[in-house]
Amino acid sequence: MGKSNSAPVPPPKGKPKGSHPHKALSAAFVRAAPPGRYCDGNTLYLFVQSSGARSWVQRLVIRGRRHDLGLGSVALVSLAEAREKARTNRKLAREGGDPLAEKRRAREVPTFAEAAAWVLERKQAGWRSEKHGKDWMSSLDRYAFPRIGKLRVSEVTSADLVEILSPIWYTKAATAQVVLSRIRSVLDWAVALEFRTGNPCDQLQPVLGSQNRVIRHMRALPHREVASAIRAVRGTSRSPAGPLAFEFLVLTAARWGEVRWAEWEEIDDDARVWTIPAARMKAKRVHRVPLCLRAREILDRARSLDGHSPFVFSRGGAKALSEKTLRRLLKKHEIEAVPHGFRSSFRDWAAEETDHPREVVEAALAHVVQNKVEAAYRRTDLFERRRRLMNEWASYLADPSRDGGVE
Repeated sequence: MGKSNSAPVPPPKGKPKGSHPHKALSAAFVRAAPPGRYCDGNTLYLFVQSSGARSWVQRLVIRGRRHDLGLGSVALVSLAEAREKARTNRKLAREGGDPLAEKRRAREVPTFAEAAAWVLERKQAGWRSEKHGKDWMSSLDRYAFPRIGKLRVSEVTSADLVEILSPIWYTKAATAQVVLSRIRSVLDWAVALEFRTGNPCDQLQPVLGSQNRVIRHMRALPHREVASAIRAVRGTSRSPAGPLAFEFLVLTAARWGEVRWAEWEEIDDDARVWTIPAARMKAKRVHRVPLCLRAREILDRARSLDGHSPFVFSRGGAKALSEKTLRRLLKKHEIEAVPHGFRSSFRDWAAEETDHPREVVEAALAHVVQNKVEAAYRRTDLFERRRRLMNEWASYLADPSRDGGVE
């Protein structure tokens, strides 16, 4: 009796009946199978389209729901590789994981530059200054992107960060800290979205070492020279808004960012109060500022300059004064101080020339109470006591009998 010439019986199409098959397909059958879906076993199927295209599909129950996962084309993924992928996915699903989510994350992981854009977009919602957003991105563009901008956030390593920061860690210490902080923000975002499991910034300190920076205090005038500075600046600029804003800043002991973004709706003329919203305060708390007579006179003058601007001190229309306005003004008049330094001048004056309690002075500067117990029991902002303090400060600056007093 001769040998039979009949071809081998192909595996059944679709889901098999009875016991589950195990490695039912062969490499030869995968290459020649007619259109249909064929089970190899362990949730793996070969799918052959009428066009002849062949691909691997895994039918898997993930967290109680059935899913079909594509494992790739037969032209790129061999039978052995498909079986290994299917085994890995099945094990992950049995342990409660989600192979579909893992695959999606692997496909959608953004580059570091893309992630930075996402982080900036969300951070900017809480910033008043567009320039800060530009500065935030420009520092990454200059120092980080050349090295890691095109890397996926999941691939950034501590070695990459050492390469970025080492050249500037000591020579530009402040810049290095800013760049590190912004890189950390981006990678924290990546961790939160499960694009990676840890932040490599946490491993840098032992490698980069301590910077041991000398603290440089902001330049400030002795309080006896502040009145002279006001007199020198008053009415000397082509735009009166700058000198007015400067004097208002000194009289209120406020920060420059709080003054330049001040809006008319924050001013209560009847109550003689300027209420700064929490979003613009460093401590993120609403701060009430008592307005002395001279501060109210400045507001009246500012109101006459541009009654249509929402900002108290504007450069025309709806534009607030630029961040550099005061620095340029002080430099022009050779005043050796920065805008923030006048808060120090006020603090020194209060300590040396008055008997006002420290907590009243600190409240005037909108400083947060560091002692947690004291902060818990302090339920007042000492407003009326601060009003007396600020009136004395204005009188001190306006006293014509003093050397350098304001004319």
